[in-house]
Amino acid sequence: MLEQVEVPAVPVITHLFRDTAKAMADSWGAGEFPVVETPHPIAGLGQADLDKAADALTEKILAALMDPRRPVKGQV
Repeated sequence: MLEQVEVPAVPVITHLFRDTAKAMADSWGAGEFPVVETPHPIAGLGQADLDKAADALTEKILAALMDPRRPVKGQV
């Protein structure tokens, strides 16, 4: 995980990958690690729709970066 080398990161997934993301986080000992979800699918969206989707996620990503459940140095 990027967090292990002190690089803040937030996984962004489509909602269909929620269970997979949770399983991966559990396997790394970070089961409560915050993720940001977007509706599925995003493949095939045009640039304008991708820009709208990214804009809609900005506040969620910032909130996840500030989430107290994020691992701190030495964890994960």
